[in-house]
Amino acid sequence: MSQLLDVKSLSMQFRTRGGTVQALQDVSLAIAKGETVALVGESGSGKSVTAMSILNLLPDNAERQGQILFQGRDLLRTSLRELQSVRGREIACVFQDPMSSLNPVLTVADQIMEPLIKHMGLSRRQALARAEELLGEVGIPEPKRRLKSYPHEMSGGQQQRVMIAVALACAPKLLIADEPTTALDVTIQRQVMELLAKLKDSHKMSMLFISHDLGVVGEIADQVVVMRHGEIREQAPVAEIFHAPRDAYTKALLACRPSLEENPARLMVID
Repeated sequence: MSQLLDVKSLSMQFRTRGGTVQALQDVSLAIAKGETVALVGESGSGKSVTAMSILNLLPDNAERQGQILFQGRDLLRTSLRELQSVRGREIACVFQDPMSSLNPVLTVADQIMEPLIKHMGLSRRQALARAEELLGEVGIPEPKRRLKSYPHEMSGGQQQRVMIAVALACAPKLLIADEPTTALDVTIQRQVMELLAKLKDSHKMSMLFISHDLGVVGEIADQVVVMRHGEIREQAPVAEIFHAPRDAYTKALLACRPSLEENPARLMVID
């Protein structure tokens, strides 16, 4: 498979009044066309920072070095105008908390229509019709009626489905899903995971899936990249990570999972 995204020796630090804080150190990973790569690790390991570095969705005090090659083009060295044409159109994001990502004063229709008008050049009538189709595609009941809703009038699971519809509006080649099920209950998590897997196949796109939940990762990923303290500790096919992990940290993460077969006195912790 040819590579869609190739991150090479990415390092990143934040400038502060007291000096610099190293967030990423020599991170390299690749995503092939049609492939799902999962980025896993504890909170603060650098997963989200790595993902946000791809589209430079970072604060002004962030400094990056290395290469981020998307279809052969280095996104670290493109102009802001070029990068804005990539955001939402060729690479789209679904974030952890839809309520903080969706605009509370705009209807669902307005938020789905925006990228369709901006990137695809559709008229408002065409964009509205496509928005209704997208809501139906992500499983929102009565999509025509729901177009007039505001985010606060929908459940958490429906809000996340709207976020997915916004992300898919322009048929991106790569979807970055940053812990998209963390804020949802277990039943809705399952539904959203199945929806993402289905849409990834039907739209023939690649996915960078970020999670701290190894159980979720095992169901959706082709390749797994394990991070800790801003560095990659191990990367391998999902079956190899679960059945023959090499790195001590990966083994510790797997050991921390609660067992479905026995009830230990206490869960393992990472030392």
